[in-house]
Amino acid sequence: MHPILFEAGKFTVYTYGFCIAMGAVLGGLYMYRQGKKQFGWTFDQANTLFVLLIVGGVVGGKLFVIFENPGYYLKNLKQLFSGSGFVFYGSLLTAIPIMLWYFRKNKIPVLAMLDVMAIVTCIVHGFGRIGCFMAGCCYGKQTPSFLGVTFTHPLCQAEPKNIPLFPTQLMEATFIFAIMILLLVYKPYKKFNGQLFITYLILYAIGRSVLEIFRGDLERGFVIKDLVSTSQFISAIVVSVAIYFYVKLRRKATLNHQRK
Repeated sequence: MHPILFEAGKFTVYTYGFCIAMGAVLGGLYMYRQGKKQFGWTFDQANTLFVLLIVGGVVGGKLFVIFENPGYYLKNLKQLFSGSGFVFYGSLLTAIPIMLWYFRKNKIPVLAMLDVMAIVTCIVHGFGRIGCFMAGCCYGKQTPSFLGVTFTHPLCQAEPKNIPLFPTQLMEATFIFAIMILLLVYKPYKKFNGQLFITYLILYAIGRSVLEIFRGDLERGFVIKDLVSTSQFISAIVVSVAIYFYVKLRRKATLNHQRK
């Protein structure tokens, strides 16, 4: 694909980083506008959370890279500082406690704001997966089907090169943006605060588990070798916890409605 967007002398702009930046900016703008509209956020409040989430997302994403395949990355430490090589679940699971702490500290309705952050997450993550496609990371297995994409650029991380692979990055980006559209359409009809965020977690975790079947990058790590990947294992936990809170919050909302 196109791992390098453009070069100007010794200055190089990588497509992966550009896509991440685009997603972060668009997601940040949505977060600020919705936060201001619904809860009276100031720009400083939104900007502070934006910075905290970027730092937390990078640290969490990199830490989970080691967690998924410690043997590989301890032998290849340079890969930890490459432009790509983030684990989304690491970023997400780091971001959630940061958001909970920040919303409570600033007396912002936690569940209602999490619904906003579900859309923000889709925006950032969707653009990030497009960046993955351009960099060739998170690639799929070999396939003779019409879906196959051949990576030829020497800087692409996809392996093997010059052989059609499932474009799992674009498949996931499409799925993520589909979730985002679904959440935006359903937003006016939600039954309780937190419903959009929990729905996002459930849908993404299920979809991610399916997409893992088509992934070809073995270094992402497995809980059960060649059978259950680390991301599938985390997805199972996420779905279980999310369903528990969905039922709990739905039941609470129903009881509150009956009391009125």
